[in-house]
Amino acid sequence: MSRVGKYPVDVPSGVQVAIAGNILTAKGKLGELKLPLTDLVETKVEGNKVTVAPKTNETQSRMMWGTTRALIACMVKGVSEGYSKSLEITGTGYRAAVQGKNLEINLGFSHPVVYPVPEGIKITCERPTSIKVEGIDKRLVGQVASEIRAFRPPEPYKGKGARYTDEVIRRKEGKKK
Repeated sequence: MSRVGKYPVDVPSGVQVAIAGNILTAKGKLGELKLPLTDLVETKVEGNKVTVAPKTNETQSRMMWGTTRALIACMVKGVSEGYSKSLEITGTGYRAAVQGKNLEINLGFSHPVVYPVPEGIKITCERPTSIKVEGIDKRLVGQVASEIRAFRPPEPYKGKGARYTDEVIRRKEGKKK
């Protein structure tokens, strides 16, 4: 069983963490994030550390202990450094471009796919075949990258499609004569 909850979250300089009522707020140079806290755990801010402890020894309380600690750690890292995911597009004629608040991707369909960029996310295309998703919310960055990849996931024969930069595609041989 994981014991990640017992380790305190270190708050770097330039980040303020405060608890008001049942909401934890983290402010940093990149922005501000809020987390509604559950009644099953007790959260304290002491100096530059945030500690989380279960209120009871019940299973649900112990589960939320590690989850809450991990969410707080992701918030603190997000407002201080931020998160990013890179995608790569492989295929003839496949390309992407940011136009205003939309990401326009040509993925071999009869029409370009227009993806509206959500609030709090920054998408850049250094090359026509690369997409970089950046933001302070780890969940939102991963969700946006996943939605872009889902338009045309990589296929195993030629590797065409949108994939994460660090993703390895298991290739198949194809048919023989």
